Amino acid sequence: MTPSNEHQLTQPILGQLNRFLSIGECMVEMAPIDQAGDFRMGFAGDTFNTSWYMRTLRSDVETRYFTRVGTDAVSQSMLDMMSGAGVNTSFIAQDPVRSVGLYLISLKDGERSFSYWRDQSAARKLAQDADLLHSAMQDADLIYFSGISLAILDTKGRQTLLHALHTARANGKRIAFDSNLRPRLWTNNDEMTTTVMQAAAVSDIILPSYDDEADFFGDANIEATGNRYLNAGAKTIVIKNGAGAVHYIHNGVSHHINPPAVGEIIDTTSAGDSFNAGFFAGLDRATSMEDLIKSASQVAGQVIGRKGALVPLDLTKITT
Repeated sequence: MTPSNEHQLTQPILGQLNRFLSIGECMVEMAPIDQAGDFRMGFAGDTFNTSWYMRTLRSDVETRYFTRVGTDAVSQSMLDMMSGAGVNTSFIAQDPVRSVGLYLISLKDGERSFSYWRDQSAARKLAQDADLLHSAMQDADLIYFSGISLAILDTKGRQTLLHALHTARANGKRIAFDSNLRPRLWTNNDEMTTTVMQAAAVSDIILPSYDDEADFFGDANIEATGNRYLNAGAKTIVIKNGAGAVHYIHNGVSHHINPPAVGEIIDTTSAGDSFNAGFFAGLDRATSMEDLIKSASQVAGQVIGRKGALVPLDLTKITT
């Protein structure tokens, strides 16, 4: 595509992208396969979904996942699935007491609702080993986490993770964050919004969703969302907006991009996660914000046309 001059980048956002690290929780996914109430077991979770799509889009990039799982058979199956997908699991600790969480998806008209069982999830202790966390970040070029990554942790764990991210950023690593607001995971909305803004303060790239931001932060419009994160210190903000125009701010310049039209919407489970992967995949290559956002939208457009969080991509239909 030929991007508009107003969206041009003087250079790619990332100078290099050899190693991508994603931090969070992967869970057992029970996804509906028919109207009779039958479900298929798989593995998914917001930051892992992004890792999976990142590996699909950029096989030349080492994609690492950082979490904590159990020592039981289901945890081992999860690790095997990750490794089989080409995701590096070297920095995943195994908890002798806890296992992995589970969620069940209910679908209606393409929109999903979730039921969770995660109280004993080992991922709640993912920040327990600060040394392992620092080791995973040490030579990563891009580090990604979400509001869910923080929500599942206790106060000490959140402080440990945010401190590690602050240190990594001070050492030249790029930090990316999706607020992914899930109020049920937090004690109250004030705790959620306060912690999200603390996370924004250690992040270079932020990819929120406008509807959630307006609901919980009271943003009057999509520009207000962007300015709030800009004031927190982010350099690049890309605000997802459903089928509406994506709003972005990069290096102080603000614009809207209309995403490509999509076909039938089957399942939006991993729409935002896959969009993020599509955006990250071009950070060291793209010469315009328009290219980055349209490629990310093309990835998400394919994903929402299929059932499940992790679906095959037709790379020939994604502009890079």
